[in-house]
Amino acid sequence: METVSQLAKLGLFDARVPRYTSYPTAPHFGSGIGSGHFSEWVGALPPDSRVSLYVHIPFCRRLCWFCACRTQGTSSLSPVAGYLETLKSEIAMLGAALPEGVKLSALHWGGGTPTLLSAEMMLDLADSIFRAVPMADGGEFSVEIDPNEIDDARLDALAAAGMTRASIGVQDFDPEIQKIIGREQSFEITEAAVNGIRARGVTSLNADILYGLPNQSRARITDSVQKLLSLSPDRVALYGYAHVPWMARRQTLIPSDALPTPEARLQLFETARKLFVWDGYDEVGIDHFARTGDSMAQAARDGTLRRNFQGYTVDPAPALIGLGASAISRFPQGYAQNISGTGDYTKAIREGRFATGRGHAFAGQDLMRARMIETLMCNFRIDREEILSNWGGSAEQIKGMFAEVQRTFGDFVTVDRSGLQIPPAGRPLTRMIAKAFDAYEMDKAGHSHAI
Repeated sequence: METVSQLAKLGLFDARVPRYTSYPTAPHFGSGIGSGHFSEWVGALPPDSRVSLYVHIPFCRRLCWFCACRTQGTSSLSPVAGYLETLKSEIAMLGAALPEGVKLSALHWGGGTPTLLSAEMMLDLADSIFRAVPMADGGEFSVEIDPNEIDDARLDALAAAGMTRASIGVQDFDPEIQKIIGREQSFEITEAAVNGIRARGVTSLNADILYGLPNQSRARITDSVQKLLSLSPDRVALYGYAHVPWMARRQTLIPSDALPTPEARLQLFETARKLFVWDGYDEVGIDHFARTGDSMAQAARDGTLRRNFQGYTVDPAPALIGLGASAISRFPQGYAQNISGTGDYTKAIREGRFATGRGHAFAGQDLMRARMIETLMCNFRIDREEILSNWGGSAEQIKGMFAEVQRTFGDFVTVDRSGLQIPPAGRPLTRMIAKAFDAYEMDKAGHSHAI
């Protein structure tokens, strides 16, 4: 109780801060970055290097009320087919712009619902990608799979295309909660999808589950976590539901008076966290868990874990290229985001130019602060010597920044000659502590609760 009281005094339960999957965060992207920057940054990648590729499929058969992603509903595959033709043109443009010998270290299909595609569409899309940018030896191909939107033919197509990791959204198995959030998905349907994935030799499985949902209780989340554990996923993301109806209008269908209090959210997180740890999972970052032998658990142990727009990753590629409407790329020079509307995105590609609509070119101390925030989010520490040697800044500036954080957060951080660390008791505050190293003004209304 004393710890909860201290966290309350620091404003944990009222704070709204970024998830820090980028720095600066997407709200700070501007219109000064366009297709010319994207082309230049792609062309500047070293020959024979490795890149990570994200392909966005923004369509869903149904729009889940809890989701704040950029998606659009469709009752047929007709608009999807048109979108794929545009996407294939963008892929070909990327292949022509890349320097010689560049290959994929990782490929991820996200959405939306990538498994909305027919089996033929999946094979066609994969073929277009690998003709433009071949997969490197040992590269990972992951796909987000909706258990309600998958069948044997599509699973066969994904296996034939080379999928090595599947990611399944669970959210919660309680039928009442599923109805409230507009996501009805039984345990039996989910289990059948998992069995189908593994029957095709895809042994790596990720799962997402949410805490902070309406009418969620410790007993209910315990039941959902135990059911998920029976499926034995290799990695689990335990995300806090972000209720932002002013940004995602569909969330107005979710009764806000049924949402747990911030203090109850922390209890829900802790209940789920303990269940994963008791079942043998390693804690990874602020909200992920992985089997001890998984590469993500290993990366967390050896300090090589990274963070990008998909969350935590082990991919070492210096560039993440996003294709499709609203997709975001990160290059060593900065961020580039495609136009969000599918109509304007299609128009740009048809005119023979990349669809970049906004972004951010790194300047000043952006890279230094980005590294400090990333290593806090991944490793719960900032190595003073690494920052000074590799990312700029002065010893006096770093000392002053650390001292200010310690004054604010007290015993929830420790500072010594090696740098700054967040001990286990302070880890619920990680996003708030990271905010202390963010030099940009922040509109708190645009972000989710800190816990």
